[in-house]
This record gives sequence, C-alpha cells and structure tokens, in this order.
Amino acid sequence: MSRIGKKPITVPGNVKVAISGQAVTITGPKTNLTINVDPDVKVTWAESEKAIRLAIDDSKKEDRFVRARWGTSRALINNAIKGVTDGYEKTMEVVGVGWTAAIQGKKLKLVVGFANAIMLDIPAGLDVAVDKQFVKVRGADRQKVGQFAAEMRALRKPEPYNGKGIKYQTETIKKKQGKQFGA
Repeated sequence: MSRIGKKPITVPGNVKVAISGQAVTITGPKTNLTINVDPDVKVTWAESEKAIRLAIDDSKKEDRFVRARWGTSRALINNAIKGVTDGYEKTMEVVGVGWTAAIQGKKLKLVVGFANAIMLDIPAGLDVAVDKQFVKVRGADRQKVGQFAAEMRALRKPEPYNGKGIKYQTETIKKKQGKQFGA
C-alpha cells in the first residue's frame, strides 16, 4: 500500500476541482493547472469532505510501479493545489565580480564571465524578477519553477575555489583551499 497515495487531499474553499477522465483541472485564485493522472489510478471527488481521493484496483496492489505512480499522482495534485493558492518561489544568486542579471522583454539576460551575454527565454506562467544579484523565479507550477532555476544554475555552476557562479540562495558552497606555493 502506498502510504502517501491513500491519504485524502483536502481542498481549500477558494479552489475548484474538475475531474474528467484522467485529467484533473484545479482552478484557484492565481491560475489553473491540469494534471494528467496515470491510467491505473482512479480519482474521485468527495463533496461531503471537500477532498480528493485516489485509489488503485485491488488486483494491482502488488505491482510496485502502480503503487509508486499512485503516490506520485497524489503528490502532483497536492502540489498543484498549493501552486494555485500560494505559488512557488526560488531565489537564485549570481556571485562574481561584474556578473549581472537583467530582464529584457521575455528573456533573462545573464552576464556571467563569457564573451557574450546569455539570453534565457522565460517560460509562460513564470514571473522572474531581478534585484541586484538576486533573481526570483515565481510561478504556480512547481516543476516549471524548479526546472527554470536548475537551467539557470547549469549555465555557470558555483565553483569551490572562488565561490563564483549561479547558486540557490539557500545553497552553501564548500570552499576548497587552492594550491600551496613555497615552503
């Protein structure tokens, strides 16, 4: 049994849920998101409890992949409910002398020590704001927010000797001592 999958998902009063087949559409104050649930997972709406319940067929309870998708489906729906009510945010920090970030139209311009500036397209549904060396990525879809932040970080990973690079604000970089000269 999936310990996560069998828990009901409580839905706040300002969120509307529509289930059609395997597609669950969640509409909240910020936006609406659609989650496609695995075909082995059955989604039901309990109006009396104001909750979403997920279940799998009794014959498939021994299949570990079905149980894993059961818990994953529940987590995705729960994340979508949190996304349409509160939203998700990641703060990135650009560390380096002369390294900057700026918004130009629908693109994020990063000057991070290469000969040319890097232009990143901002995906639809995300709000990106730049404040000096901090870049805030906000959105309702947790996967999009995390993916954009990871793509930013991958352009110039923090290096352990000087600590330069693009990193998450909460990330700690372990500094290494450089080479020793002379005795």
